[in-house]
Amino acid sequence: MLKTAFKFIRYDRAKSFGALAGIVISVFLVGQQAGIFIFLTDAMRSIVDNNKGYIWVTDETTNNANQLSLLDVRKGYEIGSLPGVDRVFPVVVAGAGAKFANGTTSGFSLIGSQAPDFVGGPWRLYTAKPQDMLPEGALVTDFYDAKALGGLKPGDYFEVNGKKVYNAGLTRGARSFGGGLLAFTTIERARYLANIPTNRVSFYLVKPKSGVPESAVIQQINQSITGVRAWNADALSQTTVKTVLATNGIAASFGSLIGFAIISGLVIIGLTLYSAAIDRIKDYGTLKAIGATNGYVSCLILTQATLFALVGYVVGRGMVEGFRQGIAQAGTLFFFPLWFEYALFVVTIIISLGGSVFAIRRINALEPATVFRG
Repeated sequence: MLKTAFKFIRYDRAKSFGALAGIVISVFLVGQQAGIFIFLTDAMRSIVDNNKGYIWVTDETTNNANQLSLLDVRKGYEIGSLPGVDRVFPVVVAGAGAKFANGTTSGFSLIGSQAPDFVGGPWRLYTAKPQDMLPEGALVTDFYDAKALGGLKPGDYFEVNGKKVYNAGLTRGARSFGGGLLAFTTIERARYLANIPTNRVSFYLVKPKSGVPESAVIQQINQSITGVRAWNADALSQTTVKTVLATNGIAASFGSLIGFAIISGLVIIGLTLYSAAIDRIKDYGTLKAIGATNGYVSCLILTQATLFALVGYVVGRGMVEGFRQGIAQAGTLFFFPLWFEYALFVVTIIISLGGSVFAIRRINALEPATVFRG
C-alpha cells in the first residue's frame, strides 16, 4: 500500500507539490496566528502571572489587572490586622511619559514596589538586581524596549514627567498589555514620578500566615473589609484574560484567521487531490478492474494524504519555529504549550484527510469499465 502510494505521488510531482504546499501554508498560518494570540494573552495576565504565590487585593470593581483603581492605604492596615495575614505588600502601577537625550519621547507604565522585598516587581531580571532600584532616580527598563526608549542604555539619564532619572539596569521580556512599555522602581519613586498621592496604592499582595489556607484568608478579606476584593492569583489571571477578550475583537479576529487557514488548506488539498485523481482515473479504474475494492482505493488515497500531512507538518512547523525565533529578537516572546503541539498535528491530519474526501468520492463512483472505453 505504502509503495503504491509513493508511486502515485511521484506520478505527478507538480500536483503533489501543490497539495504539500497547501498543508505547509495552513500549518504555518495556524501556528503563526496562534503564537501571536498566545503572546497577547500572556501579556494580558503578565503582571498577575509574575506575582503568583500571593493573594491579590484590588478595588471591588476590578475584573482586569491591567485597569486598576487606586486604594486607600488604610485598607492595607485593615488587611494586615486580620488574624490569618502574615505580610501585606503595597504596589503602585501608574502611567508616565518619558523624554530621552536624543529628543525621543515615549510612554510607559511604572511599577513601584516596596523595599527591601520588592514584591510585585521587577521580574525577568537580566542585568539588574532589585537593589539597583534603591539609589536616587533609579529605574529598571527592559532590554527589548531600548529602541522605543531612545536607544537607552544602562546608566543613561532621561526625564520622566519632567523629573530626572536614570536607567539602573535591565529586565528581559517583561511585557504588559495595553499599558505600553514597563519600568520598575521603588513605590515611593513611582508615586513621586507619576504624581500619585502617598496615601494611595494600586493593589496589595498578601501573604497568609504559615498553615493558614489561602481560601480562608480570601474569605476573611472579602467578608470583613469593604471596598476591596481579594483574589486567588490564578482566578484573577483567568478573569483578566476573559474580560479583555470580551471587550475587544481580538479573539474573533484571530479565530477567523485560524479558521480561514484551515478552510483554505482543506480546499487546496481537496482540489489538488481531486484533480490528481481525475488525471489518473484510468490507473484507479485499472486497480478496480483487477479486483481492488473501494475500501482499498480509499485507503490508497488516504495513505497519500497522510504522507502529505506528515511532511507538511514537519516543514510547516519548522517555518513556525523560525518565525517564533525571528520575532523573539524584537521582544515578542511566546512558547507553545504541549497540548497545542498535539492540536496542531491533529489539525494537519484533519486538513489532509478531510481534503482527500473529494478524490475518494469521485473514485468510489468510478466504474471499472471506464478503462476500456475510448
